[in-house]
Amino acid sequence: MSDLFEKARMVRENAYAPYSKFKVGAAIRTVNGLEFVGCNVENAAYPEGICAEAGAIGMMIAAGENKIEEICIVADSPDPVAPCGGCRQKISEFSTPTTSVVLSNLNGERIRRTIKELLPDSFGPKDLSMK
Repeated sequence: MSDLFEKARMVRENAYAPYSKFKVGAAIRTVNGLEFVGCNVENAAYPEGICAEAGAIGMMIAAGENKIEEICIVADSPDPVAPCGGCRQKISEFSTPTTSVVLSNLNGERIRRTIKELLPDSFGPKDLSMK
């Protein structure tokens, strides 16, 4: 996990957050052992920004991977911060209920949760008859 933390912390430095000043980095390890990172990218049209988790998932999908084993999220906050609802949904669609989600701050404090704990009643492809 420390390698994912370091990667998320480092990519967080590249975040583009001129409005909120709240930089976030995410690092994913897939079930095949590949790793992908992403950082938040804000936009003057606020809802059009990209969350760090969504950026990392996009990189994962672009590389042909589709199953998250573990994700670490590092944010500018005194306490570790959970991903937003939209990112919880995205993580859920590419993971299993037991996928590890590690929430961290810059001091290295960490809280480990499963995606099931963060999104107990997820909605996904099975609900759309897409199994």
